[in-house]
Amino acid sequence: MLRQISLAQLGLVLGGLLTIVGFWAYFADYATLNLAGFFYGIPLLLGGLALKAAELEPTPFSEPTSPEVLALREQQATPTQNQVRKDVTRYRYGQSAHLIDALERLQLGRTDEDHPQLQGLRETAVEGAYGLILEFYSPFVPLSVWEEKRDKLAKFFGPNIRVQIEQPEADCVDLMMIAEKEEGVGSRESGLEN
Repeated sequence: MLRQISLAQLGLVLGGLLTIVGFWAYFADYATLNLAGFFYGIPLLLGGLALKAAELEPTPFSEPTSPEVLALREQQATPTQNQVRKDVTRYRYGQSAHLIDALERLQLGRTDEDHPQLQGLRETAVEGAYGLILEFYSPFVPLSVWEEKRDKLAKFFGPNIRVQIEQPEADCVDLMMIAEKEEGVGSRESGLEN
């Protein structure tokens, strides 16, 4: 729940309120309230503005997840799938795009402008397995490049994940991360460690 709250918005609201109270207290001759309003309000307001400038909004789900798929997620989702889903559906600060580090490591695009942009995500069942689908707008990275990187993507996103690439329309690519059954007992490790 907290990851759905914008720290920038919170800073702007609290900072704005405290600053207004500070100005009101200044003109009403309440020195203590005036100092509190200015010393806490203005820095919070400026911090909120700085965060707003560096804010990356959560990626929306393109369609609601059915209860059946939610049950599959609970049973089969790998730690990497859960981490990716949680990371892209929360506010981020100081990044130009969701999953930018992964896209750079996988060499999908040469500059920030060339990198595919995550537009949405959805969860589905693929032949009885849990699948997380990342929907990218990819005008500068053609489908052929995505296809060439399929094995690299599967290794990067961790064990027990099969990757499929689809192009639903021009300049769009769907990256499907499909959970596979574990071969042995043991902990799963992710290639997406922070």
